[in-house]
Amino acid sequence: MKLKKTFISLIASLTLLASCKKFLDVNHTPNNPISVTPAVQLPNTTIGIAFASANDLDRVTSALVQHIAGTANQTLGYDVFNFSGAFDNSWTGELYDGAISNLLLMIKNDSTSPIYTGIAKLELAYAFSMVIDLWGDAPYSEAGMGLNNLRPRFDKVQDIYQGNSSLGITSLFDLVRSGIADLNKGGGLYKPGVDDIVYGGNAGKWKRMGNTLMLKFAIQLTNVNPALATSVINEVLASADGYINSSSLDFAVPFSSTVGNQNPLYTFNNVNRSGDQMLSLRLLNLSKSLNDTVRLSKFFTKPNGKFTAFDNGSTAAAPTQATRSRYNTYLTGDRSGDAASGKAGGDSSIKLLTCFQVNFILAEAVIRLGVPGDANAYYQQGIRASMQKVGIDTGAISAYFAANPTVVTLSGTSEEQVRQIITQKYIAWIGNGIEAYNDYRRTGYPVLALPLNAGGDNPNVIPARLPYTNQELSRNPNAPNPRPQVDVKLWWAK
Repeated sequence: MKLKKTFISLIASLTLLASCKKFLDVNHTPNNPISVTPAVQLPNTTIGIAFASANDLDRVTSALVQHIAGTANQTLGYDVFNFSGAFDNSWTGELYDGAISNLLLMIKNDSTSPIYTGIAKLELAYAFSMVIDLWGDAPYSEAGMGLNNLRPRFDKVQDIYQGNSSLGITSLFDLVRSGIADLNKGGGLYKPGVDDIVYGGNAGKWKRMGNTLMLKFAIQLTNVNPALATSVINEVLASADGYINSSSLDFAVPFSSTVGNQNPLYTFNNVNRSGDQMLSLRLLNLSKSLNDTVRLSKFFTKPNGKFTAFDNGSTAAAPTQATRSRYNTYLTGDRSGDAASGKAGGDSSIKLLTCFQVNFILAEAVIRLGVPGDANAYYQQGIRASMQKVGIDTGAISAYFAANPTVVTLSGTSEEQVRQIITQKYIAWIGNGIEAYNDYRRTGYPVLALPLNAGGDNPNVIPARLPYTNQELSRNPNAPNPRPQVDVKLWWAK
């Protein structure tokens, strides 16, 4: 796997080459190639998506859903809806000029390598979904054209999800289907191997990833297009290619403990900004109400044998760093002893699509969409898969189920059952704030109280979106102007 610094450098180089090709055609040297093989590009695009997901975008969404509480600097601001000057690097450097640009290059340049092209289309669909689910309308059909289009159109979220043939917009679903079709072709000039850091070049596993991505997209549409959501979910369930039905198949991007290639959750929380965030008191209280602190201890540390949390938006003095509950090794990797022992963490994977997620999606789909299946069985398997994923042994899981039947058994009205499902999904997604934030805005669960001392565009509601970046607003006349306030709901939201 490439070092993070290498990844950033290569992304920048590829983007520059893509946009300035006409000028570089004059003098070619062997040491300055204008194209690279997909085996070089793939690990960088995969890492790029995971890095973008777990970096600043995770911090803001994890604060908004109250997985964490801010205690200083950026995260303290995000806690109270202060987004001033934020997210330029996420939007531009990590996504559009990073993963998205290079995935489009892979698709354009590697027509003789259908497995790589298929993987690139699946990753591209995931990357674009991050953009539109956080910001709303965004460049999509005209994105990544470099000098050929410096002012790409902002396509509507509904057109990106559903497609719009009159505007030449391919739906995310069809982008994924196209990727799976490429994977089915096999063969080609190049075939992935160790450069595929998630699935080792196994096309079958990538097809499962693609179908799981379809499930993720489909459940997002339950409020606005339940017919399409139902059709897609039934399509996936009937597919011979399958979906992620085991945690061993999760789309989880590995990092290492090597400095420069560490998990961004580790580097921010334990190296660069160790004093900026900690366990939210509200998450701690929710976990206690569910008698679920054993699982919480896998996500967060217990200094001196107890959780120490902080209230979102509080202006009180935060606990000393030595006593704070911070992300534990499930999320950051093994950091036992840290600098004192010479060990470095950061080797945990970033989880993007998971088995527990699939089970919670299907449980909700049975209840809300009438998809065939046993909602309670899916729900319980989602809880078990999450607990197993974080490292709780089978006996302890069985003991939890036996001691907490009302928690692990769906009951009440359909809406009450959906609330149970999303609450469990919310806990399972600690460390991936984007997914929890998507579900919160789509369902309203779990019910979250406003943080203390909220501000921003509207201090009376938890933001429904992120604000467009100042850089994009200033350089692209097609960007919404004035920008939507952050209390304006996205198309698919409740």
